[in-house]
Amino acid sequence: MKYMKLGSKPDVFQTEGNNIRFVATELATDIVITVGEVKFYLHKFPLLSKSSRLQTLVASTNEESNDEIEISDIPGGPAAFEICAKFCYGMIVTLNAYNVLAARCAAEYLEMFETIDKGNLIYKIDVFLSSSIFRTWKDSIIVLQTTKSLLPMSENLKVINHCVDSIASKASIDPSEVEWSYTYNRRKLPSENGLDSHWNGVRKQQMVPRDWWVEDLCDLEMCLYKRVILAIKAKGRISSEVIGEALRAYAHRRLFSSLDNAVSNGLDCTRHCAALETIISLLPSEEGSVPSSFLLKLLRAACMLGSDEACRDNLIKRIGAKLDEASVSDLLIPANSDENAMYNVELISTMLEEFMAQHCDDDSAKLQEDDQEAMDGDSMNNVPSSSKLAIAKLIDGYLAEIAKDPNLPLLKFVTLAEMVPLVSRPVHDGLYCAIDMYLKEHPGLSKSEKKRLCSLMDCKKLSPEASMHAVQNERLPLRVVVQVLFFEQIRSSSSAAAGDTRSVLPRDDIVGGGNNSYGGSSRSAATTATEDGVPTTTASDVGSFRSMSLANNNNNNNNKSGGDQGKKAAAAAKGMMPKKILSKLWSGKTASSGGGGENSSSDTSETSPGSVNVDHETRSTPSRNTRHSVS
Repeated sequence: MKYMKLGSKPDVFQTEGNNIRFVATELATDIVITVGEVKFYLHKFPLLSKSSRLQTLVASTNEESNDEIEISDIPGGPAAFEICAKFCYGMIVTLNAYNVLAARCAAEYLEMFETIDKGNLIYKIDVFLSSSIFRTWKDSIIVLQTTKSLLPMSENLKVINHCVDSIASKASIDPSEVEWSYTYNRRKLPSENGLDSHWNGVRKQQMVPRDWWVEDLCDLEMCLYKRVILAIKAKGRISSEVIGEALRAYAHRRLFSSLDNAVSNGLDCTRHCAALETIISLLPSEEGSVPSSFLLKLLRAACMLGSDEACRDNLIKRIGAKLDEASVSDLLIPANSDENAMYNVELISTMLEEFMAQHCDDDSAKLQEDDQEAMDGDSMNNVPSSSKLAIAKLIDGYLAEIAKDPNLPLLKFVTLAEMVPLVSRPVHDGLYCAIDMYLKEHPGLSKSEKKRLCSLMDCKKLSPEASMHAVQNERLPLRVVVQVLFFEQIRSSSSAAAGDTRSVLPRDDIVGGGNNSYGGSSRSAATTATEDGVPTTTASDVGSFRSMSLANNNNNNNNKSGGDQGKKAAAAAKGMMPKKILSKLWSGKTASSGGGGENSSSDTSETSPGSVNVDHETRSTPSRNTRHSVS
């Protein structure tokens, strides 16, 4: 930090109590100057030789035969006046970034110009500011921070403008030219810690990051920060990505860190609202300058603070352009306080609509040529494949999270799931996990509601691991389990015809697979549950499954406990899957339902979108006669 010493005489100012300051000399004081609550007992001559204003005030007091003057409105208060008084006496005064502006404003108030005395205080301070303070990065920031308490004089003296321009100019230089300790908030460079880095005897050049100035500016108040960012933008030498990073850092410091506490405790959020509006107004318009995760945090803050609709619409439009880059945690925006649900699902639906609308016309000619057949009739047929896969994965993950909310209506869940086009989900594992979670957290669903929910899923698009889990999932309607078994039998037969020995159906060579595999649910006695409710299959689980199938084969009477519904479903499935798999299916179903309940004969006749007619495919699929044996 730069500093300047003025004067040469020792400081003989002394204090008596809290409100009296005097000069300890042999000469008796002849004037009393009151500044706020502090009285200064001083001498007229040194003060009048430097201050034109004091000359005028003393002249007016002499006419009234009163030697006491009150100047309560002096900028900087008693501390700033004391600096000016010591300068008049020639005493040693040290000016630095913390007190120089207050002294400058006080000197302006006292009219300590060159016309009164050459080398007066105003002149000396102006030289110090221009030659030292405005040339130093940290000092310029400190001085700018002190301007708020010295308004409007600091504005009239153009000090704010000088500080803003100095900071903007330094932030805009090439990082390779930055030589000072560029920040006190970030981790220091090795060279600043005294660690001399060498490689083969050659000193490495330390790289200063492009956003080296970001953290330091977070100390500024909102109005000053806005002026600095606007000045940096006007210079035109900083990329929009760095501007976006600066706004992100400022938002975390000034907005996000205390927003939840302020809202939950009912505190005044005026400052937070001002910060949010300013940050949004400063966001760069260039595409890709601000990550979608940051925009979603701003949108969450806007919802919590009840910002105006135009502000939220602006954020939704920007987020919609790149919603596929977000994460599930970013989308978990709390619902309004007057709603029972935990999350604002309608807001996510609006952003998803915006995403589809904005991407519908991108690269249409190329994508229609490449994917015309695969995506015919799709409202998102022009979205790049990577974006389609990412948005489907994102929404499925979001569905799995909001499914844990016991107050989430089925209609909201289904509506959001259906907004993702079918071609965007080549695999339905994520959607199956979300459906299973909803079934788990909402056990009171009716048969028709379960049918509506499970109709979202295409059983043909489940992976072998997901199919294994679904086959043993007692929460699923019976019809869905039959469909899964049927399509897995087709897949198994096709794999066998191609010389592939892998199959989801239980066989001696299956050992339950991998990090992403599914295992048995409560249909199997030997399983291990994970945190998300999806058990992990092990070799022993599969063995238990096979043993249960063998036991059910040896005891055909168990199948009768399912009543007429078991006979009808078994007849429908007969010829399309191994007997032991059906034995496992019905034994598990009848054990959990007791021959009635939800898995009635009406379930076995249910159909779901995306599925095929079982009887038709059974008759038309040649591979049905080449089934694998599970024994």
